Amino acid sequence: MVKQYESRAPAYGIVARTLHWLTVLLIAAQFVIGWTMPGVHKDTQPVGLIAWHLGVGAALIAVMVLRVVWRLTHRPAPDEALPPLLGVVSGITHFLLYICLLLVPLLGWINASSRGWTVRLAGVVPYPSLSRTGSPFGHAMGDVHGILAWVLFSLIVLHVIAALFHHFVLKDHVLQRMLPNAGSSRDSTHNR
Repeated sequence: MVKQYESRAPAYGIVARTLHWLTVLLIAAQFVIGWTMPGVHKDTQPVGLIAWHLGVGAALIAVMVLRVVWRLTHRPAPDEALPPLLGVVSGITHFLLYICLLLVPLLGWINASSRGWTVRLAGVVPYPSLSRTGSPFGHAMGDVHGILAWVLFSLIVLHVIAALFHHFVLKDHVLQRMLPNAGSSRDSTHNR
């Protein structure tokens, strides 16, 4: 039998919730595009789904920079009722999610630069090149990008399972704290 506890931490603030769900939408779009776009080869041009993949990746980088800045300047309220082991596992999982959410698009950007492609935010604002055209390092980062995308996918699955475990097994309010309709009276600057 799983011991129940009652979460006493306040709901995440509107900014944290908005950035979280925007990240979810971008990642979902990115995985769908990534799985359906044609393979990238030596002479591939950044058009069609590949252009969309670059654009969504650029947006994801921008959102993740905002999330990291927000997280560093708005410390989350700890859930003191959370059992210590769950707190450690949660902290490690969130840390790894942030690392992968930053690294995967960054490595894709490096790879795009090595192909001579320009990554643009909203199709307008160009990001600087992170590797020279033809760079073997930049090309290799494309392979690492693909591998880490699967690691990120696995972490997301773990994250979703944990949220559902909290909701259906522990029957606490951890999941509700991040839902868009979380009570404004309990809002804080909580962000992960």
